[in-house]
Amino acid sequence: MTLTVVLVVVYVIIAISLIFSLLLNGVRPSKTLAWLLAIFTIPVGGILLYLLLGRNRRKNKILKKKELSLQGNQKFIGDLRLPDALSEHQKLMRLVWRNCGFAPVYGNSNTLLKDGKTTFESIFTALENAKSYIYLQYYIFEEGDWANRLLHLFQRKTKEGVKVRLIFDNIGSYTLSKKYIKALKSCRVEVYPFLPYRFGRFLSSLNYRNHRKIIVVDGIYGFTGGINVSDKYLKGDPGLGTWHDMHLRIIGPAVKQLEAVFLSDWYLVSEEQLELGKPNVVWDGSVEKSKLVQIVSSGPEDDFANIQKVYFSMIANANEYLYITNPYIIPGPEILHALQTASLSGVDVRLLVSEQGDSTVVNWSVRSYFEPFLKSGIRLFLFPDGFLHSKVIVSDDSIASIGTANVDVRSFEHNYEVNALVYDQEFARELKRDFLERCLSSRELNYDEHRQRSWMTQLKEGTAKILSPIL
Repeated sequence: MTLTVVLVVVYVIIAISLIFSLLLNGVRPSKTLAWLLAIFTIPVGGILLYLLLGRNRRKNKILKKKELSLQGNQKFIGDLRLPDALSEHQKLMRLVWRNCGFAPVYGNSNTLLKDGKTTFESIFTALENAKSYIYLQYYIFEEGDWANRLLHLFQRKTKEGVKVRLIFDNIGSYTLSKKYIKALKSCRVEVYPFLPYRFGRFLSSLNYRNHRKIIVVDGIYGFTGGINVSDKYLKGDPGLGTWHDMHLRIIGPAVKQLEAVFLSDWYLVSEEQLELGKPNVVWDGSVEKSKLVQIVSSGPEDDFANIQKVYFSMIANANEYLYITNPYIIPGPEILHALQTASLSGVDVRLLVSEQGDSTVVNWSVRSYFEPFLKSGIRLFLFPDGFLHSKVIVSDDSIASIGTANVDVRSFEHNYEVNALVYDQEFARELKRDFLERCLSSRELNYDEHRQRSWMTQLKEGTAKILSPIL
């Protein structure tokens, strides 16, 4: 038997096994059919693309240790005693509880951090107060002034006996040098990459990234939102200008939920099972000062697309208004239909996106949804000053979501994400005011005007839209 025949036989066996896998584990018929056509019509390339981008991780979990990790910390993350005063959100609260195990908890103090400088200074204040441990997790960890300041702080804190643990995403932080990582390890910082490049696992892990941004200090201070470790939040970007983003500081019991998410990821990267620590101080949980907060996490190995379901529920349950700030609104059919249904039902739906994008193809994909948005009465605002990177949803002066997840298939299906849900009128109104102020300095897109765009522009949008599931 010649080598050619052997290769053909091997190829056919692999193709048949992938076809069986698709038929057994496929999610949507249209998606399954598309991958079947790719495997049949693109020799070798179709199989490689499927192995890289097409496998259903909710059926074939590559990271099966997460459930074990969370089980050990389940008792710390709240019990489901829903407050009667917020009956309109009880279904959402129950949804998050059943999917993530996190209940809404009172006793939190929230601080909205509206730019890089404010966020970094607030983070460093918390880090300076660390007595026992510091946990950090970032998608992008870039060297520069901000990273060097962190390194110097870690060198001091580890000498004081503070335990420092860091997770960075191997692709998002691809510029992080071995020299910097060595410096971290030399001062006893425990540091791990998330899903690093490894022979035999490259294709199975490349498309699944950890997009979370989490800091936990002594179980007291917690941070999450859109801001990464990068000097562009302080100095701007040469091509895009100022980077605008939003972060959240939490003090209170919801921090333990953020910590539980970190510890589950820590177990995945290090195989070290850590217990949730007890805070060094007693929280001020008085009803007058407390905010009701619930953490929602999501990843490709979860049984359901948790954050997608949360977004869908927030859209479907909005009565008066729904305002979304996000740079990557590439919604897919479910979220698109929910947004259109809300708008056509009389809800004031507004979207605020950056006029400039940090990726040409992604920007065209975002714009490919502008026409169906506008046609259904959704108001669309383009923010002109630099790049708007915030991921915020606020609705009805009663609920807000702030975190790491975009409104796109990548965040819903492929990335590990985390958001904070805040059930509080004062907090929601603060975000509402910020949204409306940004709209005043933005350009509202008109439906009739948008329809006049050239056929070449429409062709670019259509092409990018096809690629949107893998962007």
